[in-house]
Amino acid sequence: MEKIKTYDNGLRLVVKTMPGLYTVSLGVLVNTGSINETAENNGISHYIEHMLFKGTEKRSAFEISDSTERLGSQINAYTAKENTCYYVKSTKENFRASAEILSDLFFHSVFDEEESAREKGVIKEEISMGEDTPEDICFDLLAESYFGKNGLGQTILGSAANVDKFTKADILSYMDQYYVPGNIVVSVAGNISFEEAEKVCDEYFASQFKTSGKAAESFRHDKVFAGSLVKVKDIEQAHIGLCMPSYRLGSKMSVAIRILNTVFGGGMSSRLFQNIREKYGLAYSVYSYVSQYKHLGTFEIYAGVNPSNRNRALECIMEEIKLLKDKGITEAEFQRGKEQVKASFIMAQESTASQMLVYGKQLLMLDELFDVGKKISEIDACRMEDIEVAIDESFHTEKMAAATVGKMKSKLKIR
Repeated sequence: MEKIKTYDNGLRLVVKTMPGLYTVSLGVLVNTGSINETAENNGISHYIEHMLFKGTEKRSAFEISDSTERLGSQINAYTAKENTCYYVKSTKENFRASAEILSDLFFHSVFDEEESAREKGVIKEEISMGEDTPEDICFDLLAESYFGKNGLGQTILGSAANVDKFTKADILSYMDQYYVPGNIVVSVAGNISFEEAEKVCDEYFASQFKTSGKAAESFRHDKVFAGSLVKVKDIEQAHIGLCMPSYRLGSKMSVAIRILNTVFGGGMSSRLFQNIREKYGLAYSVYSYVSQYKHLGTFEIYAGVNPSNRNRALECIMEEIKLLKDKGITEAEFQRGKEQVKASFIMAQESTASQMLVYGKQLLMLDELFDVGKKISEIDACRMEDIEVAIDESFHTEKMAAATVGKMKSKLKIR
């Protein structure tokens, strides 16, 4: 059973009751991320996510983790391009106590200066760790090459220089803009009734806000850059990233593009894996994936190869794209991809954390209740003709962006 409640102050609660399980997951999803940042404050969404765990009016940073783990619960958070989520997973019997801890850090963090100085060091190490991960660099560079230097083209972590200059006033100003009830969804999934979840939300979340209303509209890309960028780095491999336009979150073509992705580069039986890796031996890691945002989406391809094989790998990938556009996919590939997408979706129904995020994001980003039956019906109803449309509408190489990281100084020649 699923149910939504909208409070007078704009906060929304969504509950997915999952009888027979032993756990409950609770998430507080905020409709903001790096997309809403400027060059000057890029990274602040992620910085705030870290700082909410560094002490409240009644708990130290240690006591937040200690009190959670004493309950056997798991507490964490993430920052993405378009949303930030704070969540806790607990046994049913410890749900209320776990929710109180999450509420405490969300509403009563003190942003202590000494803790801030220490956490800035932690975040800068996280940034440095990313700089030592060429695949991550490639993804960030690819986002910039497609979207430009604002909105979705910005990194989630921001720069070390930005992190160094963030102040408590910056945190409070940003939270005043975006951490308002109309911009937040509380999502609960697990072995709990709507009434039980509602009581906890009433006490620990809905009643805690001092303001009401919605935040300003999120940044929206009117156009994309679609260029080709290179970052020279003294590493053993050359990392290749390609990006083309695709479907936004909630599109009626979402199922078709995910089936197509599975066939093209989403698994070990996919064309990219079987040809670029197994047939030609050009890469250990090669795959494609779909990124869907509120207003647009992308279809992306990645490969890590020997520098001497970089251009050959690009040629082979482009050949696979051309073959796909010219001849489509086979019935056998379609049926296999369809079953993979359906099975993956069904398996996710068994995880309270997964369902908390699915229902929370659907309400936060699309303002609608997620419908399991409808999604399965959409997968079953997908036809080969839908795949043909997805190929025609997504694989536009003339709108392709590219990124490469490695010793070679030359950009990828995609046109």
